[in-house]
Amino acid sequence: MKKKRTKIRVNKFFIVLFFVSFFCAIIKLAYVALSPNVDGLNLKEFASKRNTTIQTLYASRGNIYDINGEILAKNVNSYTLIAYLSESRTTDPDNPRHVVDKEGTAKALSEVLNMSYEYALSRLNVKGAYQVEFGSAGKDLSENKKTEIEALALAGIDFISGSKRYYKQGSAASYLIGYARINEIGEIVGEMGIESYYNDELKGTDGETMYAKDAYGYQMGDAYYTKEPISGNDIYLTLDSQIQLILEDALNTLEENNEFAWATLTVMSAKTGAIVGSASSPDYNPNTLEGLTNYVNPLVGYTYEPGSTMKIFSWLAAMESGVYDGEEEFMSGSIEVGGAKIYDFNNAGWGMINYDTGFAYSSNVGATNLALKVEEKQKGYLKEFYESLGFGSKTGIELPGEQSGVLRLTYASEIATASFGQGITTTPIQTLQALSILTNDGVMLKPYIVDKIVDDKGNITYEGKRTELGKKASSESVAKIYSLMYDVVYNGLSSSWKPKNVTLAGKTGTAQIASETGGYLTGSTNYIRSFAGIFPYEDPEYIIYISVKQIDNGVAPVAKALTSAVESIANYANITNTESDIDLSKIINLSNYISSDIITTTEELEKLNLRVIKIGNGDTIINQYPLKNTKVLVGSKIFLLTNNNEYVMPDIKGWSSSEVMNFCNLVGLKYKFNGYGTVSEFNLPVGEIIDLTKTLEVTLATV
Repeated sequence: MKKKRTKIRVNKFFIVLFFVSFFCAIIKLAYVALSPNVDGLNLKEFASKRNTTIQTLYASRGNIYDINGEILAKNVNSYTLIAYLSESRTTDPDNPRHVVDKEGTAKALSEVLNMSYEYALSRLNVKGAYQVEFGSAGKDLSENKKTEIEALALAGIDFISGSKRYYKQGSAASYLIGYARINEIGEIVGEMGIESYYNDELKGTDGETMYAKDAYGYQMGDAYYTKEPISGNDIYLTLDSQIQLILEDALNTLEENNEFAWATLTVMSAKTGAIVGSASSPDYNPNTLEGLTNYVNPLVGYTYEPGSTMKIFSWLAAMESGVYDGEEEFMSGSIEVGGAKIYDFNNAGWGMINYDTGFAYSSNVGATNLALKVEEKQKGYLKEFYESLGFGSKTGIELPGEQSGVLRLTYASEIATASFGQGITTTPIQTLQALSILTNDGVMLKPYIVDKIVDDKGNITYEGKRTELGKKASSESVAKIYSLMYDVVYNGLSSSWKPKNVTLAGKTGTAQIASETGGYLTGSTNYIRSFAGIFPYEDPEYIIYISVKQIDNGVAPVAKALTSAVESIANYANITNTESDIDLSKIINLSNYISSDIITTTEELEKLNLRVIKIGNGDTIINQYPLKNTKVLVGSKIFLLTNNNEYVMPDIKGWSSSEVMNFCNLVGLKYKFNGYGTVSEFNLPVGEIIDLTKTLEVTLATV
């Protein structure tokens, strides 16, 4: 029997609706797949953020060296201590990856770091935290401190690697070098000095890497791609570290025995214009920023009335304009100009003297007479001559914050006072630039401080060099004023400026300090004492300039600081003359001992009757003071830093302040002096490992 089929009827409306819905779904799916945005949400970006990340690979910042290749600034590894608190990190109870014993961990960390047990424990008890840090006490840790903590084998303790800037010579040349610090996005950025001026050269080019990350943000597997960073360029300065330390020592000695507002001391190569050393007081430590209260570099940023050092150029202007006769006499003491009376510094003068003698005696009346003669012959000549020497303009040296100074020479009284350095303002670097005409037959040199820049492949991309700015004075005028500067030192009113082992030509300066309310400050200390010098007189190698504001003991300590620096530099550079009273047989020229064996080197130096101060318990020398090619006297201390930075505190009783300073700079120890003389007491225990987080407090006393 044939089975009867059952017919199922489907409404055509539902069939059409089904196909329309299916077609819309296909279109929606295609839209989602092909479109980057759906309902305002970028799906690819959303997915990427959920499981991949792009991390910046910061370029290594370039190093800064001195002219001899000695490190001045470099990057060093630093570490931030972290503790993992989440139990989710531990999958094997026998190998925990989070902090299990919080009390024991806190106790162990407090014993090796500068933080209390209570603080460490409070960080380990932060509720709901996956990981924690330990504030400033757990940041910027050295490689050795990291190794020390790792040796404790504390569960859940780890480190975040980073880098920081390290300044090997501490506060030496701190305003020239500047400092760099890590900003809010992790970059090391220059803030002052060379670090700031050449920040783009030093910082290099950052790279990046993309990788998958887990739920906690940690990398899974190999990176998808990596663009390697390009290291920053290295910068070699014209500074000579040995000369720099001589200048630092001179100002430190000045500071220990006198009160003053500030001081600057700079030396420039007489034949090239290269700055070979520049110290200032007060200074600061770029590693810690301790002492940084003033952000102005004294060499280029301090503007002040120069005083009588300006007479060098006033006398030159008179010679160049044709009105100078050195044998012509004038009445010293006082002169009236524009209704105001101008006096020589002793008010009474020296009676009738000639202009050559007037320079040696630093006569304001003589300077005024010459300035008025120059203006009478050619109006505006004096200001034009000053401007031709760079006064009133920036020199363009490679340092930030340079100031121009101000020249005001409109009225007769302004012309007169400007001739002896009053009523105008200049900077130390301008004075050094102008002085270069005296050592280059009237040709002015542009000062510079960068010797060369070297890229990451070793290619020299820039070289500093002698740059001539034109002939500013005749050979005859230069020779004449140079001989007059010799007379200032050897035939003038003071014998304080004579160094013992080299001939120095120069000019003193004593400038009043302008009051903010008008006029000038009164009192015996309210002056800026200065000296501009050139040595050796017979064949100039260096130009030196010192200025000190409001020193309490007058000009004598300034003269002592300058002459001691000149003597040490002459000794170091082997430019002493036959008039030296130093026994040359007792002078030893040091070699380079870096990378040498400490035992062998110590034996060699002790045979030369030198006192070796070994720093650290390593077997290889990694630094020394004084540096190579330094000339020292028999019996001098030689500091040798070894490749083990557990430094034992020596007995420093009887040491000079400069010896203490050199020791502290080598090991990176902060120091503070009280009193004058040699070390009588100090706070750190002899024979124990030095805690570099502490400050060496030294009491000095005279014997």
